[in-house]
Amino acid sequence: MALLKPKAPEPRALEIAEARIDALTLPEGGWAEPARRDALARLRADGLPIRRDEYWKYTKPDTLTAPEAPEAATFDAGEPPVFDAFDRLKIVFVDGVFDAEASDDLALEGVEIERLADSRADIHWAKDVYGQLEARGQSPVKRPLATLNTAFASDGILVRVTGKPSKPLSLIYHHEATRSDAILHHVVKVEEGAEVTLLESGPAAARFNKCMEVEVADTGTFRHIRAQGRDHERRAVTHIFGRLGRESVFQSFTLTANGVLTRNEVVLELTGDNAIAHVAGACMGDGDFHHDDTVFITHDAVNCESRQVFKKVLRNGAVGVFQGKILVEPGAQKTDGYQISQSLLLDDDSTFQAKPELEIYADDVACSHGSTSGAIDEEALFYLRSRGIGEAEATNYLTLAFLAEAVQEIADEDLQAEIVERISAWLFRRQAR
Repeated sequence: MALLKPKAPEPRALEIAEARIDALTLPEGGWAEPARRDALARLRADGLPIRRDEYWKYTKPDTLTAPEAPEAATFDAGEPPVFDAFDRLKIVFVDGVFDAEASDDLALEGVEIERLADSRADIHWAKDVYGQLEARGQSPVKRPLATLNTAFASDGILVRVTGKPSKPLSLIYHHEATRSDAILHHVVKVEEGAEVTLLESGPAAARFNKCMEVEVADTGTFRHIRAQGRDHERRAVTHIFGRLGRESVFQSFTLTANGVLTRNEVVLELTGDNAIAHVAGACMGDGDFHHDDTVFITHDAVNCESRQVFKKVLRNGAVGVFQGKILVEPGAQKTDGYQISQSLLLDDDSTFQAKPELEIYADDVACSHGSTSGAIDEEALFYLRSRGIGEAEATNYLTLAFLAEAVQEIADEDLQAEIVERISAWLFRRQAR
């Protein structure tokens, strides 16, 4: 039987890619140039996503692929910045440009931190990671917006973790220009036995394209907590590509409130025995809000565990999307894979679209997935109201309870409490309007 040829890209996808390429400048020189040129070639061959692509049928990519960013007003939440109460090493970007004055000294025990823009030598440890995990993540599903990022990102941070830093690293993204178009690429390499927590917060730009590649060596630990900014008109596409070694740990949680369009993709490979990967998210959308979580986890080692836990609260016509897959390769016995995606629809106008998938080629596994969508539990609401709690306040309490499973994926109890506080503030502020 003749092998099926790969499907040729749509001419429109190639046209969109060329228009986007023409509006950008390819950084040249240094150790990253071969990866950039490889990514550019792949981008020209594959094109940029269009609605007809299988993994974009629920999310319209036009404003993410246009040559210029749509205008997005800035927003002042009138509250202290998230994670502000924590001792952390602050690394600040304004509309995608590093702000040295607002940032801390990048020196910290147990970790080496550099800017991508400053790293111009021909030899660098990041050369083995930059663009490499992203390229691996293009199969079996193309992710061309990540390819564009690898080619054109002019800045970001390079983090090599050699020990256990005394405090988290905190990436803070500010949005100031109404048509800013930021492309950032971060590389994190966690060495054997090392451990790091990375915080991210802020809206970043009118349009934000961010890619993070994370290599976790044997017995290493990477923890990631992200609060995407409150600017309602912002648009963002983010990718995390991770590769996990033996007995390593990868944990990532994302909180999203507001944003007219957000697509967060996570692509992980568990390549060492006894590795653990947890990916979770909680989002709250109101009105003109479209939020897409797309996750692909590959088990390619023995006795590994993965969890995908995503909860979305939607009202006033908001749209939520979840596309999650667990792939268990032959030989990946004793796999424990868990996936749950749920939405709480607070009216009849909001929509949740889910595509959970399992693809298993080993016979000694425990894998499950589930997806549900529904309204507030009327019995629970009645119980709270019968005890003198108003309907709006009772709805908020039940919403917090609904999101709890996702928030509990945050290992640090203080950071978990910070996220709960932010969710509560958002809910009760909406109630007061």
